[in-house]
Amino acid sequence: MTFEVIEGGLATTIQDGGRPDWAHLGVPPSGACDPWSLATANVLVGGDPMAAAIEMTLVGPTLLARRSTVIGLAGADLGGRIIGGRRLMPGQSHRIEAGETIAFPGDGPDHRARAYLALPGGIDVPTVLGSRSTCLAAGFGGFDGRPLRRGDIVVEQGFGDASLGERVWPSDPEAAAPTGATVLRVVAGPAPGVEALAAARWRVGREADRVGLRLDGGPLADGIAGEVVSHGVTWGAIQAPPDGRPIVLCADHQTTGGYPVVAVVITADRPVLGQLRPGTEVSLQAIGRDDALVALREQRAAFAAGTAAVRDSAAWDELTRSAGG
Repeated sequence: MTFEVIEGGLATTIQDGGRPDWAHLGVPPSGACDPWSLATANVLVGGDPMAAAIEMTLVGPTLLARRSTVIGLAGADLGGRIIGGRRLMPGQSHRIEAGETIAFPGDGPDHRARAYLALPGGIDVPTVLGSRSTCLAAGFGGFDGRPLRRGDIVVEQGFGDASLGERVWPSDPEAAAPTGATVLRVVAGPAPGVEALAAARWRVGREADRVGLRLDGGPLADGIAGEVVSHGVTWGAIQAPPDGRPIVLCADHQTTGGYPVVAVVITADRPVLGQLRPGTEVSLQAIGRDDALVALREQRAAFAAGTAAVRDSAAWDELTRSAGG
């Protein structure tokens, strides 16, 4: 065993790259709400970017290390620390010794909502429909389809070498607090209204979870919000229900919906969407499909460059160790 859960935190689940191929059977994609941070945390421990890791929301768990290991942290700074010891900063890997207790109390200086803790080889939970991700709505995946709770044992699939040097991700473009509203880039949906969405000011409402979040503000012009015949929906779809408060769908979204979809958050901005917390001011910026594809290519190139930098650092550290340095 690697960690024993002392306290589960607010909404702590096991998530990986998700199960995107089962929507035709009504299965949500699940997976990390912030795929960038999941991938970063895994790379920091030498793992598959989409391997299963711990997703923490606002207030993370308290974990007792049953043996020495290495963890990778990415995403929001939830005040991670070894109790009685040093801080555990995101964007880095950290050696954790057997007997140490780590906690993520949610008191870090961060505007974001979610953090990710990766272990070497990923987390060992059953694979369901090709993924280890927790689907809370259907109650399967992860730890029996539920959040982590006291007494759970988290086991890594690989074996971390606690003597390895700590790795640092070269940069985190979302770490700096925005000077104004957080920008979400969107493309037009099948229903009219993207211009009205982009022209209004919005704030994330209190109803925000892995399924989706509400936006307060507006109001939307007449003729945009309402109901339609149910149709397929996707991650990032922005629905306009009759009350005029848009719903932005996230990783655990339902697969069909009966409200007009006026816009869709671009794939490259899913990490931004997954980090929004209640009260955050949001600006929706309408862009074209070609620009959305350029943004995705640029994001993938940035991730590849960061991964190469981490792996080059690891190679040099190993060379130094082998030389007795």
